[in-house]
Amino acid sequence: MNAGMTNYYYVVAFAIVGGVFGGLLLSVARMLRPRKISKTKLEAYECGMEPFEGNWTQYSARFYVFALVFLIFDVEIAFLYPWGTVFRDFGVTSLIEMFVFIGVLLLGLVYAWKKGVLKWL
Repeated sequence: MNAGMTNYYYVVAFAIVGGVFGGLLLSVARMLRPRKISKTKLEAYECGMEPFEGNWTQYSARFYVFALVFLIFDVEIAFLYPWGTVFRDFGVTSLIEMFVFIGVLLLGLVYAWKKGVLKWL
């Protein structure tokens, strides 16, 4: 047996045990939950207040675009951490590549700023 494969066996065993344990907990919770359904439990919770509007509300697409821009930059910035931990091992080539990466991020930020994506209203 390959020594590297034993690590995968641990991962598979951990996933199986976690799945069985999670399924067992969900099954127990389903058996123990209260089954009495009332009109109050089926209402939408609004901080104790009666709902006065329908649940359909239109939001501006600008909020979604702002969230997507944040998510894109947040995920790409997360790539900087592993690079920073091994920076000395890779040398000058890695430094140049990271400056190119950061430059592309800055160009994207400037583009989003010029298009007005970062304005809330």
